Formats: sequence, structure tokens, C-alpha cells
Amino acid sequence: MPLTLTLTEGILPEGSEKVAVAEITASMLKWHGLTGNKAMTPNITATVHILPKSRTFSGGKEFSGVWVEWKVPSFAFNDRELQIGFCKDATDIIYKLSDNKQPKDNIYVNVVHAVDGTWNFNGEAMTNEQIGTAISAG
Repeated sequence: MPLTLTLTEGILPEGSEKVAVAEITASMLKWHGLTGNKAMTPNITATVHILPKSRTFSGGKEFSGVWVEWKVPSFAFNDRELQIGFCKDATDIIYKLSDNKQPKDNIYVNVVHAVDGTWNFNGEAMTNEQIGTAISAG
């Protein structure tokens, strides 16, 4: 389940991106009841993209923003309480790591769902049912 964390340069102190990824990952697992799950945990991956302010925009104008995006199977993030809780956690994590300087209204969270059967899990294309079986074993 890839996490893409995209930030305007200078929002987080250098090196704290690792902390952000670790804490956002832990929150995702927590909200899904999967903390410590041996099947799911190693299948959560992340990339961090840090862009100059000249490459990040709001309303067509340069600004400093943060984007937290997950790509997950369609059964993930499917509960409203989970959605609200995770989005609050992710926003608070970035806000705290920015030394409370990044405005919360410029921290964006979204989730993209994959088509069932196209999820590559442990090197094999798996359906939601197959992923569920692997998760419940771990």
C-alpha cells in the first residue's frame, strides 16, 4: 500500500520526513486495526517528494503545501470514523513536525482505490479476498 508524501521544500526540518512516514504509516495501521500485522506492515511502502515552492500551487499561485496520498485496495479507508480519525492524525503529524508552522488548511490527505485484482502484494497480483486472507493470517 504505497504512501506518497509530497511537500514544499522547507516545511519540515531536513531528516524529519522519515519520522513523518513512520508516524503516518503507524496511524494507517492503527486505524485499520492492523498494528503489528506481519502481512500488512512490510507491504506498506512510501516515497517522499520534496519540491521547490516554484513547483507547488494553490489556485494557480505558488504556495507551500503538503499532500498525503495513499493508494490502497477498495476495502481500505471505507469507514467514516476511520477516515476522519486518520486524516486528523496525518494532519496533526505534519503540523507537529513543522514546529506548528505549516497551516493545517494547507495539509491535504486523499486516498485512491485500486481496481480489485490489480494489487501486487508480495510479488503476485491479488484480489481483495486474497489480500484479506493474507492479512488475517498475519
